[in-house]
Amino acid sequence: MIYRFRAILDNDTEDDIFRDIEIRETDSLEDLHNAITQSFGFDGLEMASFYISNEDWDQGEEISMFDVSEGHNDTRTMSETILNTIVHEAQTKLIYVYDFLSMWTFLVELAEIVEEADGTDYPNLMFVHGQIPDSAPEKTFEAENFDDDYNEFDDDLDVDDYSDLDFDENWN
Repeated sequence: MIYRFRAILDNDTEDDIFRDIEIRETDSLEDLHNAITQSFGFDGLEMASFYISNEDWDQGEEISMFDVSEGHNDTRTMSETILNTIVHEAQTKLIYVYDFLSMWTFLVELAEIVEEADGTDYPNLMFVHGQIPDSAPEKTFEAENFDDDYNEFDDDLDVDDYSDLDFDENWN
């Protein structure tokens, strides 16, 4: 079967920038990485990772280009991860980050699963919309919005009175 993905550049402008890509369900995430980088005009030499995502585009498990854990934990790599093991009808969304210094971020969604067409080479760039900017869009990281009257130091503790702090003075 053939997976049809839409890879959308995550930016804060009104301009939609995306690529529609067809790829075999038995290809690896590394093959999808190569298809995305080529379709957006990157050389593909920078570090990148996919993140399994949910309906709200929350970042989940990382699947990276290389295992950089130095054996401390089990990590999945793109070359060892087959598309149909992580993407299917019930799990359609991935976040793709390319070049961790620039943080090019793409929302990648499985749009359709179709039969393989005779005479078509895969991966196949189906459609291009919008031109990628010269530099990655700025990311704005904002903290939760607290009430204006919130004061982190307003805890009713007297910093000069240690008798009520409820710990053993001779703890060392």
